[in-house]
Amino acid sequence: MPQQTAPSAPAGGAASFWRVAGRGRCPRCGEGRLFAGLLAIVPRCAACGLDLSAQDSGDAPAVLGIFVLGALTMIGAFLVEFRLQPPLWVHAVLWPALLIPASILTMRFAKAALVALTWRQRGRA
Repeated sequence: MPQQTAPSAPAGGAASFWRVAGRGRCPRCGEGRLFAGLLAIVPRCAACGLDLSAQDSGDAPAVLGIFVLGALTMIGAFLVEFRLQPPLWVHAVLWPALLIPASILTMRFAKAALVALTWRQRGRA
């Protein structure tokens, strides 16, 4: 029975880490989509066939979002409050409107970066 081989990486090696993390692309070819929806990893790359079903970033993207966005929000809230002194409703509208999209973008970037780094560290299996 002939053995099937997966398509190889581009001639220059694996896709750029920044392209993979920033655009949510396959770590091997850099073409296929990494996400199915907001944060779910696709089981297989549509472009090169890389099996991504075993890739797991764990809780690291959420922890990164909590630490980074939490610190930035605290600094921003203090600056807004003590320099502009807006009414309380401004805080109630401003911070959720900024934090929800920022949280999703931070977690997508961190998840894609961890998938790419894990794939490269494991010998591009």
